[in-house]
Amino acid sequence: MLYRLRKTAVSFAYLALIWLTWQWFQGDTAWTFSIGCVTVSGLWLALTWFQLGHLFDTYFDGFSRLKMLLPITVGLALSGLALWTAGPVELKAAAGFELLVWLVIYIRYRINRKKYITQGHGPLPKNAWVNPPVEVLQDLDLVLTSGRMADRLHESVGHGEVAVRGPRGEMMLLSTYMEKGVVLHRADLVASKLLKRGHYIVLRLAEPVSDLKKELAPELGQIMLEQNIAYRDATNRRREKVISKLPLPGFIKRWLTAKLKATGYDWVGLVIGQRHEDRWTCIGICLELYHRLGIKTSQYGTGLLGLGTGILDPIKPARFLSDRAFRILTVEDRAAFEKARAEA
Repeated sequence: MLYRLRKTAVSFAYLALIWLTWQWFQGDTAWTFSIGCVTVSGLWLALTWFQLGHLFDTYFDGFSRLKMLLPITVGLALSGLALWTAGPVELKAAAGFELLVWLVIYIRYRINRKKYITQGHGPLPKNAWVNPPVEVLQDLDLVLTSGRMADRLHESVGHGEVAVRGPRGEMMLLSTYMEKGVVLHRADLVASKLLKRGHYIVLRLAEPVSDLKKELAPELGQIMLEQNIAYRDATNRRREKVISKLPLPGFIKRWLTAKLKATGYDWVGLVIGQRHEDRWTCIGICLELYHRLGIKTSQYGTGLLGLGTGILDPIKPARFLSDRAFRILTVEDRAAFEKARAEA
């Protein structure tokens, strides 16, 4: 609840500041130029400073980088102009102070950026273990991979899969594909394909997982697979029934049936961030499995402005990198794994 209240307050603060900046830019305020520069710069400075820790922690999210770089650019420009044009000494002092703080924020931004490397289309922590072997995977590990969405969002990861045990004890990956809906594939086969055309990292739950939850995970995964198949088949039957009644030639009906065929992927959830009981996005099904097992994570899909509207708040895989319920496997984990394998 506190997270949603904070998100609502911050979202409204951004909207109000954008409106105020536009009003001042149009000349609809009674401020002089220098007073307007100091006021607008100061308000953006206060909001950015308040958000700074969160924005640094979520640097790998393109939206977070945008929420730092745009205010820094605007703030430096406005405080610099105010320092140049202001008459009263007090106003110059205020503008100079703001300029100094903006420079400090920019320097801290540059320092924080050095903690990351560019992997694919976006940043990853420097110490991340990229493409670990499948033998490293444990039950309920979250595998984040590159892919189409990562390319479009200019982020390092854009797809998610969760590790569960197969019927013979082999490691499997549960996910949802745009073309197929819910899938349950052998982890070694998925990893081999990823190594040919991209990369992946592994997030491990920070708290130990009970044996009971490990045993329940494959059963829940199978139930979710069956739920998704039932949804897909029922949806396709309804669509075919509607299309068959349309006064159109047969070849157009067949074309519409093929084009509108449901795969089981939650295309609406890709945009609004909501989870359903029988269809999901790739990261949505991972989150659903964790929640069905009673594993707490950060809140996702809280909706526009944090009001629970379910609009414009997609569950982006990159955001899991800052989720305190997980820890990323690092080069230290690789060293420990290689040491253990050498001693075996």
